[in-house]
Amino acid sequence: MRVWLQGQALDTGTRRRSSQDFLPLALRDAVPALTTELDGLARIRSEHAGSDGSRLLVELCDGQMVESVLLPRDGLCVSTQIGCAVGCRFCMTGKSGLIRQVSSMEILAQVVLARRLRAVKKVVFMGMGEPAHNLDNVLEAIDLLGTEGNIGHKNLVFSTVGDRRVFEALPRQRVKPALALSLHTTKAELREHLLPRAPRIAPAELVELGEKYARDIGYPIQYQWTLLKGVNDGNDELDAVIRLLKGKYGVLNVIPFNSLEGDDYQRPDLERIREIVRYLHSRGVLAKVRNSAGQDVDAGCGQLRARAVGAAQVVELRRMRPVDAQAA
Repeated sequence: MRVWLQGQALDTGTRRRSSQDFLPLALRDAVPALTTELDGLARIRSEHAGSDGSRLLVELCDGQMVESVLLPRDGLCVSTQIGCAVGCRFCMTGKSGLIRQVSSMEILAQVVLARRLRAVKKVVFMGMGEPAHNLDNVLEAIDLLGTEGNIGHKNLVFSTVGDRRVFEALPRQRVKPALALSLHTTKAELREHLLPRAPRIAPAELVELGEKYARDIGYPIQYQWTLLKGVNDGNDELDAVIRLLKGKYGVLNVIPFNSLEGDDYQRPDLERIREIVRYLHSRGVLAKVRNSAGQDVDAGCGQLRARAVGAAQVVELRRMRPVDAQAA
């Protein structure tokens, strides 16, 4: 398992010794069949290079497809479900509904494929799917990456819209990942509208649960806020965010919406995004602009898969130039 998770051949030896010198004959004989089995878990169907990293369309053994993203600074974003049941109104993946769970080995296979291309020192569970809805498989993958996969525990990031089972399960794990919570609004009713099938947890309670876990493990928490023009980018929301997060142990990632032609939502103008970050900073909330990876190649979350399967309702994508986080 350790050798495979590094993206290496199963019969890889050491600097000084060939595998033939220390692997038992029975194990050496089994390597070809085991290699075929592991390689059959997933393959890269296509790679799409963008300014913020390459997005990979990964085909699983049954022909279903997921997406993973090679992020800057040796990061990797992986998918945990094919489709998603939460149904976020602004997400392409959510439009397809849940098709099936991704197994722990299929999650790990995404890391292996990426490591065959380049180094991976951080894994973010923030691709297609809601990790909390595939909890057992995700936790098993996290445990193996944090033990056999040589990835620091704080560099394993569990992203979720919020589920009480997560806050019960994570503290009991041998490997305790960092946490990213998708807020998107401070208003409970608006959140229920935007995330129609997410667990009913008020934003204030979600922050309280996340902060308790963050204090226990000693890692700062990440809060995700997809900016939707005219929906959650007003000063009333910003003032509420400040009341909610000021003094908390974390950072707010503001993510300009990946606009789709004809969609019901749009991203705010560049100057408004900069203004939002300045406003939050001036009032004591650490905020950063984080673009949804793949916007410059029309490959935001779920878009590659949607085009590949030829979904009848796929909308035409309008290329939007990503916001320069440094400029903000």
